Amino acid sequence: MENQKIESLQNIFSSRLDTLSHLLMVAESHFGGDVESILQRRIAPDMFPFGTQIVFTCNQPRNFALWCLGQAANNLPPEVASLGEARDHISSTKELLASINVTDATLSEIKRIELGQGLYLELSGLSYVDDFLMPNFYFHMTTAYDILRMAEAPIGKRDFMIHLVPFVKHQGDA
Repeated sequence: MENQKIESLQNIFSSRLDTLSHLLMVAESHFGGDVESILQRRIAPDMFPFGTQIVFTCNQPRNFALWCLGQAANNLPPEVASLGEARDHISSTKELLASINVTDATLSEIKRIELGQGLYLELSGLSYVDDFLMPNFYFHMTTAYDILRMAEAPIGKRDFMIHLVPFVKHQGDA
């Protein structure tokens, strides 16, 4: 089980991207013909809009997969023109994640993260995942969820935690 952590990360990212897809379906059914305007909604004027939050959510597992494959980070363009394009980003990110085939030893390698303006971080692979990717991933996914909530889409915690549905049991079940 030498790649147990990597596989776990693939599963976490993939199942949460399924959650993001679910949120897009709810948005589409709730906003109907006005669905494209949701892509420009934001929580605050200085925050990125819903469409960009989707892209930034995808960029975290995408760059994790590229790192595992020995390739340079390659962020998606921040602008999203349609929910179809957003779905394509989610789908292509999941495909990229599925292509990872490395051992957990990768997590001990040093990862350099360019921050711009000559600034960078150097972290172990495990710190890269735990301290950089995951917090950014959940921040942008939660912000996308919050934008939909603020826009009065009919979503709740169950929609955000949909990855747990297969594990839900009824007390009367054997």
